Amino acid sequence: MAATTSSAAKPYDLENAAARYAPLPAGPHSCEIPASHRPSLKSISTILLSSLFLCSLIILLVFNQSSSIEPDGPVVFAGSGNRSAESVNPGVVLPAPSRGVSQGVSEKAFRGVSGGRISYPWSNLMLTWQRTAYHFQPEKNWMNDPDGPLYHKGWYHFFYQYNPDSAVWGNITWGHAVSRDLIHWFHLPFAMVPDQWYDINGVWTGSATILPDGQIVMLYTGSTDENVQVQNLAYPADLLDPLLLDWVKYSGNPVLVPPPGIGAQDFRDPTTAWKSPNVGKWLLTIGSKVNKTGISLVYETTNFTDYKLLDGVLHAVPGTGMWECVDFYPVSTIGAIGLDTSANVPGIKHVLKASLDDDKHDYYAIGTYDPFNNTWTPDNPEIDVGIGLRIDYGKYYASKTFYDQNKGRRILWGWIGETDSEADDLMKGWASVQTIPRTVVLDTKTYTHLLQWPVEEVESLRSGDPTLTDVNLQPGSVVPIHVNTSTQLDISAWFEVENTTSSMEADVGYNCSSSGGAVTRGALGPFGLLVIADETLSELTPVYFYIAKGTDGKAETHFCTDQTRSSESSSVGKEVYGSTVPVLEGETYTTRILVDHSIVESFAQGGRTVITSRIYPTKAIYGAARVFLFNNATEASVKASVKIWEMGSADIKPFSFINQL
Repeated sequence: MAATTSSAAKPYDLENAAARYAPLPAGPHSCEIPASHRPSLKSISTILLSSLFLCSLIILLVFNQSSSIEPDGPVVFAGSGNRSAESVNPGVVLPAPSRGVSQGVSEKAFRGVSGGRISYPWSNLMLTWQRTAYHFQPEKNWMNDPDGPLYHKGWYHFFYQYNPDSAVWGNITWGHAVSRDLIHWFHLPFAMVPDQWYDINGVWTGSATILPDGQIVMLYTGSTDENVQVQNLAYPADLLDPLLLDWVKYSGNPVLVPPPGIGAQDFRDPTTAWKSPNVGKWLLTIGSKVNKTGISLVYETTNFTDYKLLDGVLHAVPGTGMWECVDFYPVSTIGAIGLDTSANVPGIKHVLKASLDDDKHDYYAIGTYDPFNNTWTPDNPEIDVGIGLRIDYGKYYASKTFYDQNKGRRILWGWIGETDSEADDLMKGWASVQTIPRTVVLDTKTYTHLLQWPVEEVESLRSGDPTLTDVNLQPGSVVPIHVNTSTQLDISAWFEVENTTSSMEADVGYNCSSSGGAVTRGALGPFGLLVIADETLSELTPVYFYIAKGTDGKAETHFCTDQTRSSESSSVGKEVYGSTVPVLEGETYTTRILVDHSIVESFAQGGRTVITSRIYPTKAIYGAARVFLFNNATEASVKASVKIWEMGSADIKPFSFINQL
């Protein structure tokens, strides 16, 4: 068993820990501790380290704010001298050209980094570190939306949008990989390539439907030689092949074209089909829009080659714009189990999810489906699709679920794009990853939220016994947690907060994104963990809770991830992500964090609120990465219990290795 820190035993030696941090110069950024919180002799070391931490955060915030102003000349990067001989010639980062929009899909270039700057002088070691160890990604080049995931004859199949030629979007082909356990993967030959008039400009997003006789139907959007979005049918050449290596495109493609009143580039991403109450008939929905109203059209079919557009729409929300990658599926209200897409029995609700082209986020709501009128109604119109809850509050888009009949669960995939410059992506030779697959169930405590959780198979990568830490965090404190390597971790943490809500002043306007990040102090937060941090805390990514007084006078909990100090590079995005998360009476504050080099997935309260971040540190890499607990509240102390596993790497191999099984 790894070393344990307990509040009942001798506390962590903060005095010696503080000696490792260089003192900051006094001046306008010095921090004064309020008289009501002056330390006792017993806690002097805690306050010393706390002051240094708070000062460093403030100085770094000021530095980041000043460096965000567009300079007249080249940007000078502090500490960028003495780079290794392997440093890449930086050059000028030009604004990324728009990719995808003119062809009729959402923007596929990250435009959060302003152009005209000098790129950070990345070394090969830095760029190599950014590649993940246990998240799915191709060997090289660009990847985006997940497509048609399914389970067949002992193998999980995953298809995805892929550019075989470059690390930027284009020439979209269907990549294909298989796995026994959703963690270790084999790359297979391409499933489909853009080689017909009806998909020559891209084999875009699609979904799989498994029929009662075992036949697999794959419907996907193709972009025609005239950039018209049409729906096409494909199926396996040999159902007896467990690897489904060969796919046949239906000779009568396209099977669907945009209906009257729908734009030629506003008709895409068919869902998995579900059984109609009319025997022998199937239904599916496709995303679209009318003016600025996002809609989901419903089609009926008996054979998947001929279709009838039903009257009305499944659902529509004014002002939400184009709906991409619509997903529609049932969830149980009586148990944490997955349901087949066609399930429609007592004790279920239906989830409607859409990826909004206008803001590049995935929204969902829980509601009731009427199978006879083919309409879906949200339980709470105030949190309808596109105006309420999001699947993930970080860098996340184009998610898709499937029913895993192997283990009776519904599994969610999501595309995680880059937030660095395209020039950086081209240097490293790849772009984008997929999240760890997540199980999805209804939160039967709130009935408004889904619970997303990493599939249990990821735990097979845990290495040895966990590091256990139990510590009381005084206001303003930072405590290192000692693990051998901090770039591949599975962290579970529980927090109990001192009850001082009666003394709280109103904090009505708090919002993660506009809060200023973890340097903003309140009576009851922020508190949480610092991941991918270096020893001196010059680079760090806080994942934290912040408790504010709401408009009704009750405490409202926010769950956030702060990337503003995640990297010294100015050619990467540095957002503060997050949202509120319900914390019910009697619950402690809990989070699970999967750290895998440049991706951090954070789950609060069992997965009610989830945040995925992409980070690109320059110093907190390899053996220099650290993890800390912190409490930056001004009043409340926090009892923290943490369990950390170091994680091994997944085997993601080329097709040739599969013959060795």
